[in-house]
Amino acid sequence: MVRMICIMIGYVCGLFQTAYIYGRLNGVDIRDHGSGNAGTTNALRTLGRKAGAITFLGDCLKCMVAIFIVNLLFGKTYKDMIKLLTLYTAAGTILGHNFPFYLNFRGGKGIAATAGLVLSFNPIMAVLGIITFFSTFFITHFVSLGSLLVYVGFMIELVVLGQLGFFHMTQPLLNELYVVGLFLAILAFYKHRENIKRLMSGTENKTYLSKKSN
Repeated sequence: MVRMICIMIGYVCGLFQTAYIYGRLNGVDIRDHGSGNAGTTNALRTLGRKAGAITFLGDCLKCMVAIFIVNLLFGKTYKDMIKLLTLYTAAGTILGHNFPFYLNFRGGKGIAATAGLVLSFNPIMAVLGIITFFSTFFITHFVSLGSLLVYVGFMIELVVLGQLGFFHMTQPLLNELYVVGLFLAILAFYKHRENIKRLMSGTENKTYLSKKSN
């Protein structure tokens, strides 16, 4: 039951569609422009750097807020599995972001929300995630590639740190943690399926912070 509550708390927070709201305030439905994705990269390319920064911050924070609420509610009662509940909460947030019911389930890809998860989950994973994304981005200028590599790293780090005892959980709970993490990774790759095709064909769009679009 507590797992479902965490997912629902996350989903409600995930419904705050930063790019969509920002676009509407400027007379634009972000989903009708660029890639059609209600996320940071499309906001950056379509509406500019300010929109991109606000979108990233809003989508990142909504996941962190959801995790904060869950820790406040269940941190003491479920101390032995709070990391698992954190991951369930993030999963709910990402699902709410990707599939908002009031927008006909057309949202984003959940990467900024994932950043909120990584920043809240473990400091080692946060540092490694930041290094992975920005080193990939500044070398290739492919946001999609950086995002996917963060998820690959996240899964590896989740298992390694889990088995080393960083999360202070029993093995059955750790196995469940890995399954939820794998679900999020698979979801991220699914949402980026078109990007993956373009990366493989050499037609993926590059993103430059100094430009509105490329």
